[in-house]
Order: sequence, then structure tokens, then C-alpha cells
Amino acid sequence: MKLGTPLSDTAVRVMLLGAGELGKEVAIELQRLGVEVIAVDRYPNAPAMQVAHRSHVIPMTDPQVLNGVILAEAPHIIVPEIEAIATEVLAQIEAAGLARVVPTARAVQLTMNREGIRRLAAEELGLPTSPYAFAGSSRELMEAAHTIGLPVFVKPVMSSSGKGQSVIDALEDAGNAWAYAQSSGRVETPRVIVEGRIDFDYEITLLTVRSRDVDGQTRTDFCAPIGHRQVSGDYVESWQPQAMSEAALAASQDIAARVTEALGGWGVFGVELFVKGDQVWFSEVSPRPHDTGLVTLATQTMSEFALHARAILGLPVDVSQREIGASAVIYGGMEAVGIAYEGVAEALAVPTADLRLFGKPESFERRRMGVATARGATTEEARARATEAAGKVRPVRK
Repeated sequence: MKLGTPLSDTAVRVMLLGAGELGKEVAIELQRLGVEVIAVDRYPNAPAMQVAHRSHVIPMTDPQVLNGVILAEAPHIIVPEIEAIATEVLAQIEAAGLARVVPTARAVQLTMNREGIRRLAAEELGLPTSPYAFAGSSRELMEAAHTIGLPVFVKPVMSSSGKGQSVIDALEDAGNAWAYAQSSGRVETPRVIVEGRIDFDYEITLLTVRSRDVDGQTRTDFCAPIGHRQVSGDYVESWQPQAMSEAALAASQDIAARVTEALGGWGVFGVELFVKGDQVWFSEVSPRPHDTGLVTLATQTMSEFALHARAILGLPVDVSQREIGASAVIYGGMEAVGIAYEGVAEALAVPTADLRLFGKPESFERRRMGVATARGATTEEARARATEAAGKVRPVRK
């Protein structure tokens, strides 16, 4: 692919569907390579819109509206960043040869729906997973929980970042879990996945990069494993590398390679895995940079965002880790529009610390508004520094 000049006839145009903090970093990396970026989301002034060449605010689950924006902008590459998208439109656009969908339209359709990716991983590829069932009503949810055995995790098949997720320890809680999943998922769909609990030691994100080498052949590379801690399904801190046995790392890479090869295409995939000793279970995969991978801004030669930008453009990548590091989330802590931040200087005074304040226009109590990263001689030191830096940033009303 030739790289041209933005806002000219030679421009390579990339459309981001979803313009959050991850999309913002991808947009910046694309622009460093002279790519023309169009950001699309459901609300105005989303983070990536603030750095894109152009932006659109549309309901991305509306097929007609989404199709209209794509046809009007005529992007060469479409990069989905969230789940709430009319994926059937992407399939039609790709089939007509109008644009390339990253990584592929099929991959986006499968991974946007937990049912699709779980059936691919467990039933087609035979990968080890937690026990699971799908339910289309509160009664089916209760029956699934009884069959699998309590406790179980309940998640909407279309959601991310912990939205709509809950744990039930008693069958009488099934009705509340069903109602919460229906009210909090990204897309209205009367279906949930019910998962049994795995007795694991830790969970990792294995960033897996499918790209082209200098001979034009597709290759698969792995970043060092990322450990992370979650609360209610949403990550609050991550670190790289996560210490693990050689056998567990080999098993993780094998699982990640198999599932990403089945999905196809180029780009970064965030493969989530559970690990106990040398045993590994597949959990989920995102066909794009992963929120826990924000730590790579501090640790790798190329961040996950630079890797994604290069891979989707067919350029060489470098997954090497430069230093040990960690990230910690900064929450809004309040419901307000246009908040400000105090303590930024104090946070940046923490040794090796850096910040990303995402620029989200509206704050919520548990909305991720920024992240602190830090490096250290050990993961423990890096985690302590990142947590300290994040804690010094104080969101305040304007």
C-alpha cells in the first residue's frame, strides 16, 4: 500500500468506528504515518474525534445510517473499536470490495458477539474454556446456572468492559441478573452467556499481532504477557510482563495463534486467558487493541496502538518489550460534564510516571477518564508507582 498525503487525492483514508481512548491512540499513530483519519461514534467530542481529520456522530447500530456515512466518506480501511455496530453493513461493504474491514468483517461479527466467538473457540477449534451455556430468558438462565453449578458469571452476549455483567451465588438471583444484563448491554439482545467459575491463579492478555513481513507473507507475533486486575469485569490496573511458566506461555501462544488464525486478517488481537500452573483456558478475544494493553505505552518499543496501525497498513512490526511497566486507571468519580483535573503535576513527579487524560466530554462515577503508566525495576515497583500516580490525579467540577 502506498501512503499518501492527508486531505489529498493520494490519501489513505481510515475510518474508526468507535472513537474512545483506544481509538484516539490508534488515530495518533495513523496520522504519524500520513493517514487521513475519520472518527465515528454515537456521541460528540469523543476522544478520537479530537485528533481526527473529520468526525461523525451517528447511531452505529442503525444499518442505513452507518452505510450512508461509509459510502459518503469512502474509506479504504474500516477499523471497528467497539461492539455496538451494525456488523452486517461491514460484511456487505467488504463483499462489495468498497473497503477492507479490520481484521475482517467475519472476525468482527464473531467477536462482537460472545456466542459467536465462544462457539468458534470451544466447539470448532476445541480450545479449553470455562463451562458455559447461553440463555434467552431468566428461566433459561436459572436452568443453566443449576446445570453448570454455582457460582456463575452472567454476561450479555453483546457488551464490553464489564457492562451488564454480574455473579450469582443463588438461583433466586437469576431474575435480577437477567434484568441487569438486558438493561446494561451495548446492544439490545435477549441473550446472555452463563459461565462457570474456573479456579485460576491469574488472568492475562496476550497481545497477538498478525502482520505482513517484507516478503508479503502473513506472520504472527506475540507481545510479552500482560497481567491485570479487574473489578466487576472492568480492568483497574495492568502490568507487563506477567510471570508465568514456559509451558503456560507456550500453551497461551498456541491458543492465541489458533484463534487469531481462524479469525484471519491483520492487526492486534487482545486474547484473554485464564492460567493455573501450566494449564491455560481461553476466555475472550478482541480484534483490536485492548484496554489492559495501555501499559504498552510505557513498556514496548512499539505500543499496541503503533503495532495496530502498522499491521493494518501492511507494514513491519516490532513486538519487543523495552522495560517493565504498569498502568492504573483514573476514574471520573462523579457525574459531570467538562470536568477538570488537579494533581497532574504531583502525579508526573512520581518517578517514571506518565499520564493519558482521555478528554471524554462527560464523567461518570466509574467511567475511565484517564490512565497512569510507570516503569520500574520489578513489576511490583512499577505497579506501586502507577497506582500512586493515578491516585494523585483528582477529577473536579469545573
